Amino acid sequence: MSSDQKMKTNLPFRHIAIEGMMKSGKTKLARKLAEKLGARVVYDRVDNPYLADFYNEKEGAAFLAQLVFLVNRYHQQSALVQRTLFEETIICDYLFEKDKIYAYQTLTDDELLVYEKIFNIFSERIAKPDLVVYLQISLPTLLERIKRWGSELEKNISEGYLKDVLEAFDYFFFNYQAVPLFVVKADHLEFEDEETIQDLIQKISQIKKSPLYYVPLSEAKDD
Repeated sequence: MSSDQKMKTNLPFRHIAIEGMMKSGKTKLARKLAEKLGARVVYDRVDNPYLADFYNEKEGAAFLAQLVFLVNRYHQQSALVQRTLFEETIICDYLFEKDKIYAYQTLTDDELLVYEKIFNIFSERIAKPDLVVYLQISLPTLLERIKRWGSELEKNISEGYLKDVLEAFDYFFFNYQAVPLFVVKADHLEFEDEETIQDLIQKISQIKKSPLYYVPLSEAKDD
């Protein structure tokens, strides 16, 4: 039996959600872990007809964009409820609850009242992950990655807004207790480094109930 097969057999989690700010690498990590674990990946739908208007601060666009993301994510997550105990491991590159982080940053009080009612109905009907992995990055890293790899829309996002959302992410996961949490310091996470990925999977297999904080080997070596 190969090392990858052993990890798959011993992994105590069947549904893993990976979360973090844009450009944190959650999709790349989800894909890499899926390759190693023989898992199925569920990708967040990033297409949204109101996103450009939101970034351009058009009135009402934030609410419409938020609802589109919420409905799309609900349809994806509700489908996972049908999975059986004999299906493959699922790795999702987002956490449904994170939708509220952006909502509270962008919506008005009146819009939030409507949003909360819809969110609460949806959240009761979706599959819950067994483990959440939070890729934590710093503001300088986020700004540098947007500058290098971001779309034109992303490059126009104000630094103040990005700072507020990043702080909201850290606050959300600092207080997160719904399921076991694995916090990964991801400023220098090497997705193509086999040793780092294998070490990360090994740490995941050891997680119990308490949050676990992890510094990738590639960053530890730099220190």
